[in-house]
Amino acid sequence: MGFAMPAFAALIVVFGLVRRVPVFDCFLQGAREGLVTLYRIAPTVMGLVFAVKLLQSGGAVEALCNLLQPAADALGFPKEVVPMALLRPVSGSGASALLLSVFDECGPDSFAGRVASVLAGSSETTFYAVAMYYGSVGVKHIRHTLVAAVAADVTAFAVSVVTVRLFFG
Repeated sequence: MGFAMPAFAALIVVFGLVRRVPVFDCFLQGAREGLVTLYRIAPTVMGLVFAVKLLQSGGAVEALCNLLQPAADALGFPKEVVPMALLRPVSGSGASALLLSVFDECGPDSFAGRVASVLAGSSETTFYAVAMYYGSVGVKHIRHTLVAAVAADVTAFAVSVVTVRLFFG
C-alpha cells in the first residue's frame, strides 16, 4: 500500500510527458499559486486560532458551558460533551482533544462517548471552514452561509443524542 502515492505521482508525470505538457513548470506554477493563497488566508487563520486560545485561556468556554448546562440537561445532552459541542464549530483539533478526554473520562462505549463520536463525525468546523474558504478567494460578504452552517451544527448536536438513543437505547 505504501507504493500507491509514488505510483500515482509517476502516472501523472508520465501522462504529462506523453501529452507534451511541461510537467515541472506546471508544478512550479501550482506551488507559486499555493503560496499566494497561503499568504492571503494566513492572517484569517491566525486570528481565528488566537481568538480560540483567548477564549479558552480566559475561561469563556467554561463559563459558557456552565451557562448552557441546564439546557443541555433538559435535552438529554451529556454534560461531558458540552465543551466539545461549543468548540467543534471553531477548532477541529481542539474538539478532537476534547473527544479523547470524553473517551478517557467516560469510555468510548458510554452514552457520552457515543454522542461525542457521532457529533465529531456529523458536525463541521464551521467558523474555520468559512474563514478558510471565503478568505482564500477574498469574499467579504458571506450572506446566509454562516446562519445555515450554524443551524446545521445545532442540528448535528441535537440529532447526535437522538441517534445514539435510537441505535443504542
